[in-house]
Amino acid sequence: MIVGEMKVMQHPPEDGEKKTIASRVSHEIRQAILRGDMKPGSKINLDRLRTGYDISLSPLREALSRLVADGLVELEDLRGYRVAPVSTSNLAEVTRLRVEFESLALKHSIEQGDLEWESDVMRSLYRLNRIERDPSRPASLEAWEEAHHDFHRQLIQGCGMPLLLRFCSVLHNLNDRYRRIFLATNPGDRDVRGEHSAIAEAAVARRSSEACETLRRHIDRTGTNLKRALAAALNDASQADGD
Repeated sequence: MIVGEMKVMQHPPEDGEKKTIASRVSHEIRQAILRGDMKPGSKINLDRLRTGYDISLSPLREALSRLVADGLVELEDLRGYRVAPVSTSNLAEVTRLRVEFESLALKHSIEQGDLEWESDVMRSLYRLNRIERDPSRPASLEAWEEAHHDFHRQLIQGCGMPLLLRFCSVLHNLNDRYRRIFLATNPGDRDVRGEHSAIAEAAVARRSSEACETLRRHIDRTGTNLKRALAAALNDASQADGD
């Protein structure tokens, strides 16, 4: 596992500095988990992370606590932290909740979103559709993932419900982990670019029912593909363990 480097603190960090460090480390560990650099179910070595980031234990624990709240890390009594495992049942729940929460947030965004919201949706769509994913160029994959996350966030940003947006963000990250780990080597089987365009165009045209239903189908199809890939991966792992 590769972790980022941080400058050595020359004095004990104040509370504000601890929060800044914790936020930074939380973000970097979150990305490592989403990319699959930190494997599902693997134990998290605090000493290795603390040395790698050159930080004290306090902000590291705070960073991990944030990831526990997001469902990406688990804290087990007497055993410490580990990356949350994956399962078909968890994936099914994440998919179902995403369908309900994001379609609700989109409905309210269409009702309340202003011209700036429309512009942000179309800007994020244009950016996403301009990026070509090339497995031979990891930077292109990361750029697409960032643009994809931004597009789904902008779609629902106009709902005016911060708590709902928070739930949607957590669920999107949980879903992304499955997609990025288990579909990294699987070719796409549908026109995802066209699906994104259809959702955005219906949304800014204020065709609420059409936009929400298209989004629901989009998330459901992704969940179905992920479940199939995950089940196959878990089955292969089980057979390998039995050999």
